[in-house]
Amino acid sequence: MRDRAREAGARGGVFGLSGGLDSALVLALAKKAYGRECLALIMPCHSLQEDVDDALDLARLFDCPYRVVDLGPAYDALLASFRDAGVPRVSESSLAEANLKPRLRMATWYYYASLMNYLVVGCSNRDELYVGYTTKHGDSGVDIMPLANLTKAEVKRMAAFLGVPERIVERVPSAGLWKGQTDEEEMGITYRDLDSYLLGQPVSDEAREKIERRHRNSEHKRRMPPVPDKF
Repeated sequence: MRDRAREAGARGGVFGLSGGLDSALVLALAKKAYGRECLALIMPCHSLQEDVDDALDLARLFDCPYRVVDLGPAYDALLASFRDAGVPRVSESSLAEANLKPRLRMATWYYYASLMNYLVVGCSNRDELYVGYTTKHGDSGVDIMPLANLTKAEVKRMAAFLGVPERIVERVPSAGLWKGQTDEEEMGITYRDLDSYLLGQPVSDEAREKIERRHRNSEHKRRMPPVPDKF
């Protein structure tokens, strides 16, 4: 992480801190890599207060500079503009609305990164990237991804080793896209099965089929936009 910042001529790193496991590990790594030249952005957007409190506790535990930026008003204003333009309201759990939140967060990361000459540090792990469990130009819109080669189990072990509290390590993973949302329910795949598959261990035929289908369907998320051949 230090090498990538040095290569880019950046002073440090900025990242989103949700109160969940992956961002907690990125917090611990960023503090080790950048010292005080890191910034945790806590960006509630109609989020549970419990998640905000967990994020605040983590930032204070690791003595990391942080800012709280409430994106709820911006999210509401954008939806209101869509309504004014004649777009019908859809449910909170629709991806059209839910994906606005990570995209607003991405814009916020880069605002601060530009102000402070920091890199944007992503929190996606190997499991999520393999099945495309990211928002295009949202949580995947980053400069570096230090967790990209870590399975969920490895993220847990490293987080525990670096001092992330057990209640954060063991909490049910959720992207917080809507009330009651969980990663595994939305993916239809457990992290245990994903870890096993990625490590070449046996999984059920049903799990293998789901994982491979999601991987195929999300290939566009792992590639640069296609361009026509030169002519």
